[in-house]
Amino acid sequence: MYNLYARIAGSAGLCRQFSCDEALVTIFNCKLQNKFEGLWSHYNYILYVIEGRKVWHTSHGSYDLHKGSCVFIRKGACVVEQFFDTEFCFFLFFLPDEFICDVLKSKSTPINSLPGEYDPVINVRNSASVHAFFQSMMPYFEASREPDQSLLKLKFSELILTIADDPCNEEIRSYFCSLLREPQQISLKKIMEENFCFNLGLEEFAKLSSRSLSAFKRDFVRIFNAAPGRWLMEKRLNHARHLLTNMGKTVSEAAFESGFESSSHFSRAFRQRFGMSPQAARQRVLV
Repeated sequence: MYNLYARIAGSAGLCRQFSCDEALVTIFNCKLQNKFEGLWSHYNYILYVIEGRKVWHTSHGSYDLHKGSCVFIRKGACVVEQFFDTEFCFFLFFLPDEFICDVLKSKSTPINSLPGEYDPVINVRNSASVHAFFQSMMPYFEASREPDQSLLKLKFSELILTIADDPCNEEIRSYFCSLLREPQQISLKKIMEENFCFNLGLEEFAKLSSRSLSAFKRDFVRIFNAAPGRWLMEKRLNHARHLLTNMGKTVSEAAFESGFESSSHFSRAFRQRFGMSPQAARQRVLV
């Protein structure tokens, strides 16, 4: 599982991209290599599909993205399924929480929305304004020189304000509000609950929660009253048992979908925790 932001930022020669400060990158038409790619990002990103199709598989469900789709993808992990019959062309904007909050604070009319639960992938209404915004980006990619940094920052801000100004984008507006008021400890808890089933290490979880590794471990123990490694193992094993006994998954599928590096590692941990092999647990239900 790789860091999408880091891979793109380090592959300037593979696709046209513009950067605005260290954290903001825009790219166009970048390809994945395999049918299924596990990836994560410590920044949110907005994706607008120009051509082709991919499916984002998350812990909350799957999201089929195709021509005209515009979505806000929250920082975290997922598995992307791609289709090789057509080329996948898209715009991608990475948006750190801090940048979103700074832009929202400059908004003349504040957003008022009730708190709630948010999907990992949130649909953005492809309004005339949103469509026009992405069309306005095309000349920059077609030009031989890069736009000024100040102009790029304005374009990123314009995108956030365009989306936030549309009352039809109720879920994303509500999520934007949550960024302005959500304590860090709640954010860490959500990150862990939503991403434990992906093959991420403690360093990656620390980065997702905008903490150093030592601060992450300290805050984790305070919130969950358990060491992060032990908590992760328990959550992943219980999730895997659910997949085996209630969802009809195979041992390899349960291992992969619970964040284990290999089926052999999963089988050893499962047997140690439950006193039987994953296959035996699955067979009890099938008999």
